[in-house]
Amino acid sequence: MMLKDSISTGSSAAAGSRLRGARLVRWLLLGLAAALFALHFLHLKADFPNDSPWMDWSKYTDEGWYGDAAIRHFLFGHWYFKGDFNPAVALPVWPLLEALVFRFTGVSVVAARALTLCVFGAMLGALYLLIDRFPRLEHGPGEVSLAAPLAVFLFCASPFFYVFERMAILEPLLATLTTVAILVASCVQPWERRPAALREWVRLLWPLVALGLLLPAMVLTKTTAAALVPAVGYMLWYRAGYRLRPALKLALLPLALAAMIWAGYLLLFVRPHYLEDYQYLFSANAYTGFQLQPLATVLFNTFADGHWMGGVLYPAFFVAVVLALFARPAFFRDPLVPTLLLWTGGYFAFLAYHNNLQPRYYLVPAVPITALVALALEEFRHAPARISRHSVRALWPLVAAAVVAAIAVPDVLLQLSFILHPEYTFENAAQNIARIVRSNPQQPDLILSISGSDLTLMTGLPSIDDDFGTLDLDQRVKQYHPGWYVAWNELDDDKMDALRPLYRPVRVAEFPSMDDPERNLLILYRLDPNNSPGPLRQRRVRTPRPLRTRLGQQPTTTQLEH
Repeated sequence: MMLKDSISTGSSAAAGSRLRGARLVRWLLLGLAAALFALHFLHLKADFPNDSPWMDWSKYTDEGWYGDAAIRHFLFGHWYFKGDFNPAVALPVWPLLEALVFRFTGVSVVAARALTLCVFGAMLGALYLLIDRFPRLEHGPGEVSLAAPLAVFLFCASPFFYVFERMAILEPLLATLTTVAILVASCVQPWERRPAALREWVRLLWPLVALGLLLPAMVLTKTTAAALVPAVGYMLWYRAGYRLRPALKLALLPLALAAMIWAGYLLLFVRPHYLEDYQYLFSANAYTGFQLQPLATVLFNTFADGHWMGGVLYPAFFVAVVLALFARPAFFRDPLVPTLLLWTGGYFAFLAYHNNLQPRYYLVPAVPITALVALALEEFRHAPARISRHSVRALWPLVAAAVVAAIAVPDVLLQLSFILHPEYTFENAAQNIARIVRSNPQQPDLILSISGSDLTLMTGLPSIDDDFGTLDLDQRVKQYHPGWYVAWNELDDDKMDALRPLYRPVRVAEFPSMDDPERNLLILYRLDPNNSPGPLRQRRVRTPRPLRTRLGQQPTTTQLEH
């Protein structure tokens, strides 16, 4: 009896020690994540890191493009430039959020990027609540799950998230709205009888109404959100007890509300006024597609380019899924796991269909992939009995810790390198262009450039796009009469053809900027009207070699007299 008591006491002490250790690790992970997240707010004016592993076109254009409506509204009094690129017609949610911020801060790139980081912080909070909402299967009572804090830590440590979550682009908001939608779907309560009290009605209906608002918000943030709806639907199906009819009953209200909002927006706002701009957003992306390459090549490239998420994290995702299939099938009974897999698969299907594999597009599936790696590490931390005897079970926590270190250590080091060595080439070029433009008041200050919207966000100068727009470029030039043209590396022939009937482009200045070999020199041209007298050109006089002198060697007046 005494021996049993002694064993019981020792076991309780060991369990208490493990519990305290797990709690310590939990707070340590959250503390490290908070410190790294705080560092994200440093140097918000800095360039997208040069010489990074991610060469993405968005760093030249997207921050201005997708916030243009808010930027123009506060700077110029009207958000819509007829004939120019107006993506807010189809994607209004992000510019509306920016407009709320600009109302208090004014238009600035710092405010826009800080807003994106706040959106990222909201996603971290929602994901933490979502993961912690589902107790891990087969864990003993009193166990402390590390999945949620580990996921948050991996997000904050990732340099991939660092570079793209600091940009005022659409993908961070889409990932956040999807996470919140899944969290809300997990709060849905099925009911068999009609509620009697108002409080009961509110408790049952608020998640359904919230879903009805979130679904159109996702699609009106980025239309590719349609690929993420099945993940939200799976969580709703789980809440209905995996029964089809109750799930359809629960889905009826949010789907009807979402359809009403989307149809109302399209029929009452877009169709009467901006249908051409709405359709143009989709036709402008028609140059990509899987039909341009063999399907096998497209699929291979789609999955191979996932390495942008992390050289260790991405392979760890596939290893974890395969190990769980064969050694821990109970892992997939956690409803969050199939939900995240549907999120991943849905967005990879879009990537393959779109076949325009820019690194920023992988930010959306990187969210469920990172969360699944954290969930798998937590699952294997508890040493599944089918793949380990008791004698080696204690090694599994060490294996999990080693995997976390292999992911996080190089990620943190790269991220710290970005933080410690910020560069401001694009910002400096923009401000130099603004000084030149403003020092020539006789010249119209409207800029024509593919990066014009980014320049407007940085400097407040008006701009129109030289590449996208419902009107052809020559018509836009005639309509808006720009005074300046800003090109990357060269003035393309098609742009020159559009400018030549009205203007003589005069090269004024050039500024090294960014690191893409095709876009690393920002060139400013003044657009002189053809009917204006050009500047007098002085004929260069050739000095004979015997008469050439260096500074200080010129003869004095006395020497010349002699």
